Amino acid sequence: MRSPAGFLLCSLLLVAPHCTEMVAQDIQPDPKTPCANWMGGAPGYPGHNGLPGRDGKDGKDGLKGETGDTGMQGPKGEQGEIGIPGREGPRGFPGYPGQKGEKGEGAFVHRSAFSVGLTERAPHPNVPIRFSKIFYNEQSHYDASTGKFLCNIPGTYYFAYHLTVYLSDVKVSLYKKDKAVIFTYDQFQKNNVDQASGSVLLHLSAGDEVWLQVYGEGDNNGVYADNINDSTFMGFLLYPDPDVH
Repeated sequence: MRSPAGFLLCSLLLVAPHCTEMVAQDIQPDPKTPCANWMGGAPGYPGHNGLPGRDGKDGKDGLKGETGDTGMQGPKGEQGEIGIPGREGPRGFPGYPGQKGEKGEGAFVHRSAFSVGLTERAPHPNVPIRFSKIFYNEQSHYDASTGKFLCNIPGTYYFAYHLTVYLSDVKVSLYKKDKAVIFTYDQFQKNNVDQASGSVLLHLSAGDEVWLQVYGEGDNNGVYADNINDSTFMGFLLYPDPDVH
C-alpha cells in the first residue's frame, strides 16, 4: 500500500544523487591550487625511454674553414714512365757570334806543275820531244834535257799539249812509263797551218815519268814552232794521294 509520504520519499531518493553529481561537476577543484583541495597521491616512476626518432634532413653547407698548416713532405715517389714527346716549340732567335778562334797552323800545300814550249822544228820520231822553252817549272819536276816530267808527289795529274802542224802530218802520243796512253793525229793541209791537241788525267806514283813523242816513222813529224807559232806541253798536280803528308 502506497501512501503519499512513501511516494515523496522515493522521489527524493532518486533526485538526490543527480543533484549531488551536478554540484560535484560544478565545483571541480583547480589542479594548480595547493593540494588541489584534496590529498595528492605519491609521484609515479619515470617511464621507459622512447624509440629514437628518424634522421632529419641534411642541413646546408657551413662556411669555408681557414686553411690548415702545411703538412710534412712525403717520401719521393717512383719515377713514372716516359711520356709522349711534345710538339716542337717555336724556333728561337739566332745566338750571338762566338769569339774568334785562335789561328791554326797552315796546311802544307803540295805543288807540282810545268809549262814548256818547243824551240826546234821537226823533232825526231820515237824519242821524247824536248820542249826547251820554259814558261813555268818552279819545282823543277820537268827535265828540259830529256823532255820528261818526273813525278815526285803521288797523286792525280792533268796533262795537255797544243801543237802547231806544218809541212807534214802529225801523229803524237803521250807516254807514261814507256807505254803510250793517248794518240793524236792531224792531217796536214797544203799551204795551211793547222793545230793538234790532246789532254788526259793520270794517276802517278813517285818515280813515274811522262813525256810526249812523235809516233811511228819520220813521215808524221810535222810538229812546228817559230817566233809566231808555238807548240806547248804542260801538266800539274790536281790533288795528292791521301797518305801524302
